[in-house]
Amino acid sequence: MWRVRWSFLGLDLRALLFLCLVIPSGIYLHGQKITYFLRPLWESPPKPFITLTHYYHENVSMETLCRLHGWGLRDFPRRVYDAVLFSNEVDMLKIRWNEMYPYISQFVLLEANSTFTALPKPLNFALNRDKFKFVEPRLTYGTIGGRFRRGENPFVEEAYQRLALDQLLRIAGIEDDDLLVMSDVDEIPSRHTIDLLRWCDNIPPVLHLQLKNYLYSFEFLYDLRSWRASVHRYQRGKTRYAHYRQTDYLLADSGWHCSFCFRYISDFIFKMKAYSHTDRVRFAHYLSPKRIQEVICKGADLYDMIPEEYTFRDIIGKMGPIPHSHSAVHLPSFLLENVDEYKYLLPGNCIRESG
Repeated sequence: MWRVRWSFLGLDLRALLFLCLVIPSGIYLHGQKITYFLRPLWESPPKPFITLTHYYHENVSMETLCRLHGWGLRDFPRRVYDAVLFSNEVDMLKIRWNEMYPYISQFVLLEANSTFTALPKPLNFALNRDKFKFVEPRLTYGTIGGRFRRGENPFVEEAYQRLALDQLLRIAGIEDDDLLVMSDVDEIPSRHTIDLLRWCDNIPPVLHLQLKNYLYSFEFLYDLRSWRASVHRYQRGKTRYAHYRQTDYLLADSGWHCSFCFRYISDFIFKMKAYSHTDRVRFAHYLSPKRIQEVICKGADLYDMIPEEYTFRDIIGKMGPIPHSHSAVHLPSFLLENVDEYKYLLPGNCIRESG
């Protein structure tokens, strides 16, 4: 009788140990994955964009292209301002500015001596300014001191720096109805998109740009859903520099977003610790150079996260590494014209330098 009681008691103890130790450990290790996987149960997808068909061919006149979009042709093009916050993406900035150079009236760049997460950083653009002599006559450059408030939500510091960029734009001389490109350095509008919008009349006051979404290099095409880049017909007192949804209109196939496209492993580590989603670095080994290199070559996720989607179909469809692509068609021309310098960004070249 006592043996039976102790047997049942033993089972109860094992069950108790399982509940108290194993399950909490599993939640600690995989709780974020569970939360993201169950996201469709507690969060609805955002309102879909109204996607505008994008027409382009190099042999078609601008008048015809504007008409195809339902717009008129201006007598002269608008001025265009490209404004960015800069951290450490030197190669991406050079590719971006060379792509957009023919049609940008003023390049506006602001950098801080701190990251969004209150870590000190060098003024990387100032240190590399010699590489950008080609834009110097059209460059408005500014710096801002970080507030270094540890423990504060990183998005507060990010908003503070974007507000300072509004002030720098006014110093640069932006006026009403000039076009303003709002996007991160690695969100690169194609030059023909910029040319179209500066020449066409009656374009929407605000227009988001759909960009091909790449990860680590142009070998890993994640999806076509990058939308945060936007173009604005500037209005003094109304237009504010931001990186969130500001309209329902989205112009299809308007460029490239190459996220975490760095030459050096050290830059991957810096960004993982520095940008607004630093909470995703849940374990110290995520910052291991060996692990990061393996993740890059696999096309896997640096943070070992479940895809951020709103339906189970999309979540399951994007789980696992991104398929390798062998296409280097319709990429920024400067990249292909300088392939020896930027070979690491092209298919088949996943190995990074240590930095």
